[in-house]
Amino acid sequence: MTKSSRRVPLYTQIRQYVKDQIDQQIWKPGDKLPSEIELAEQFGVSRVTIKSALTALVEEGLIFRIQGKGSFVSTDSAGESIIYYPSSDTPKPQLVAFLLPNLTGSFVTKLMQETEQELVKHGFKMLYCGTHNSQEMEKKVLSEVLQLGVKGIIIFPVDGESYNEEILRLKLNQFPFVVLDRYFRGIETNSVSIDNVEGGRMAVNKLVELGHTRIGFISSKIAGTSSIEDRLAGYEKGLSEHQFPVDHQLRLTNLDADKLNLVLKEGVVDEDSLQAIRSFIASRPDMTAVFALNLAIGLTTIKAVASLGLRIPEDFSVIFFDQYEMASFSAIPPTCIIQDEKAISVAAVRLLLESMQDPARSNTRITLPPKLIERNSCAAPKVREQASAH
Repeated sequence: MTKSSRRVPLYTQIRQYVKDQIDQQIWKPGDKLPSEIELAEQFGVSRVTIKSALTALVEEGLIFRIQGKGSFVSTDSAGESIIYYPSSDTPKPQLVAFLLPNLTGSFVTKLMQETEQELVKHGFKMLYCGTHNSQEMEKKVLSEVLQLGVKGIIIFPVDGESYNEEILRLKLNQFPFVVLDRYFRGIETNSVSIDNVEGGRMAVNKLVELGHTRIGFISSKIAGTSSIEDRLAGYEKGLSEHQFPVDHQLRLTNLDADKLNLVLKEGVVDEDSLQAIRSFIASRPDMTAVFALNLAIGLTTIKAVASLGLRIPEDFSVIFFDQYEMASFSAIPPTCIIQDEKAISVAAVRLLLESMQDPARSNTRITLPPKLIERNSCAAPKVREQASAH
């Protein structure tokens, strides 16, 4: 089958159908889309497929959702956002904005779902806002949601962000907000994250327990993202605890996060990332295992290892952060360090509510424990032959 004749995924077809309806102005700004059930019946697919298509359109900014009301067209031909105003006889909902850099991967999607459910329990409606992993967009969105009168904000910061003027302004004005997944060094804020240092340490300890001594680390760009910095610190801590040298030659830390996420968005591995990881592994025959930063890097690494003719885990071991929901369907179910999305959401909403009740209260940083899920991608090492990077 040629590349051009490959079957287009159903959710991609549905996403394109909605975009066509909007482009042709059949559905105009502010119009309500058919419900998930109606679209599922129309296309003969599951609601999960419909939800995936609509989620992608929300991320692109073409539609927006209002809990209990449905999905609406959110842009006009000039790309201007449409703001939903309830009718005068409708009680104004208590809104909490949730800023996310993207909706790529099960961790972020589950985090959003769990947070929404937790907010509903306390009488709030969640306003999802995509920042497209852009610091400028994040600043703009923060300004806009404040004008909408939100009661609080939950922020999953964009990659590489160590400082944001709008977030600092929120802090100075004692506006209720909580930062998720990471924290800002030098700026005390309410934050909830996994113990990324311990997660990195756990990954290394597992590999050392199996007998590995030359363990690599693969990540996207590190600077400014506390979660990445802490996972690297945990990796180094694990090596040091076993008296292994911290060898910078065993690191690959310049990968492009947006390119890597292609494997999660479209199920296609980015060729540049694949080649970089392939060359990294091939040129270090004494390296018998790697700790990959996240799911996208982990899946790409597994593909790179296979392309070198190496078997996992017989010839090479891989462990990475984040749960892989398709593990039971995978030829090699991966060993992972996972995060509890529900626990993170519950803690974040609790912190936000406490801040609403007492804006002057001291900031709290909550760090939750990670968990190791052992599957089949790690085993005792063996000496391997020099592999070709070409």
